[in-house]
Amino acid sequence: MRTDPLFQPVSSEARATRTVSLTFNDQPLNVPAGISVAAALLMSGINRFRATPVSESPRAPYCMMGVCFECLVEIDGVPNRQGCLIEVADGMRIRSQEGARDLIYQPLDVQAVEVQS
Repeated sequence: MRTDPLFQPVSSEARATRTVSLTFNDQPLNVPAGISVAAALLMSGINRFRATPVSESPRAPYCMMGVCFECLVEIDGVPNRQGCLIEVADGMRIRSQEGARDLIYQPLDVQAVEVQS
């Protein structure tokens, strides 16, 4: 069984870069600054970002460009964040997303809506 992360920096591109500290499911990680949350987690050997609502199958990033929504995670308490589109930041708290996406309900301000007749 493979123990090293499948995703690693390309050696020709690796250089002394600044790192940021963050946590994933309360596990501390030090990752290169300037990369996406999804890339940082993959480089750290994390291959389960969320679980599907029906079968609870593990899911991980697929497209890495914001189309597939497989990389949804909770970042700093905000659910449904696409990890491939968010840059890592020092102190970031990331959690895997379990089950169905929570839809943030915002009640409609009825008085602010103009009725056209």
